[in-house]
Amino acid sequence: MVDASVIIVSYNKLAYTRLCVERLLQSNPKPAQVVAVDNGSQDGSAEYLEGEFPDYAAPMGVRFVLLRNDSNVGACTARNQALDVATGRYICFMDNDVAVRSRDWLAILRDVLEQRDDIGIVGPKLLFPFDPYDIECAGVAISPRGRVQYRGRGEPVDGAQFDEATEVQCLISACWLMKRAVWEQIGGLDEVFNPAQYEDFDFCYRARQAGWQVWYEPRAEMYHYEGVTTDGSVDVNFKYVTIKNGLEFKRRWQHIFAHEDGPSDEECQWRSLPVQPIEGAPDPPLV
Repeated sequence: MVDASVIIVSYNKLAYTRLCVERLLQSNPKPAQVVAVDNGSQDGSAEYLEGEFPDYAAPMGVRFVLLRNDSNVGACTARNQALDVATGRYICFMDNDVAVRSRDWLAILRDVLEQRDDIGIVGPKLLFPFDPYDIECAGVAISPRGRVQYRGRGEPVDGAQFDEATEVQCLISACWLMKRAVWEQIGGLDEVFNPAQYEDFDFCYRARQAGWQVWYEPRAEMYHYEGVTTDGSVDVNFKYVTIKNGLEFKRRWQHIFAHEDGPSDEECQWRSLPVQPIEGAPDPPLV
């Protein structure tokens, strides 16, 4: 068992949350604690997390905490609430549309954090959850003008270019593991970015400013049902939030990324790829 707290925010999308948390218990080793925050779900998600899931977690020795909000307070606020009750030496952010692929993902990411004192955050290789399981995100790069690139997006899962661990500018918080000391030093997510979008990039840049490094580790692989957490919520104006928060991120950090060796704007053209919902699809394999 790893002394880690996995933080998951639930806002409807029960089928995704169920796969996320039940696959999490198939990790080897398992996290010592799971903290779920439900943001006012109306589809039975909170009832499942309160009623059924503890029966799975308890016999495995995984401590489970459920926090319930009456409404959608935003992912930033919900994660900050969870941070206040997280007990682990390591803290994992995991979206409820992420599912474990590599059973040993947690041990792999923990070992990266332990390699050097200055590595503070590490993320896995995120894959699309359907055959041929192409790369969804292999870390994030930022152009000198602030354009965002999901490294490796749409490339084969075994592509050599994205098969080596490397330091990156930032990560998406769909799944990452960090040392507790990072949060203790720089604080939680900035809630100005509620409900979501760019809060993870901002956190990474704050961590880097404080002397921590951010790494990508391809040996740990996870599936990501892209767009479910935020873009799939009908009451979130996704395009507006993305533009607003993107402008705030650029205002804060342009003085840094303008002088980094990031990709060109042309290399950051968004590659729109088909996605498949969980309904009617087989669960992606564990390896």
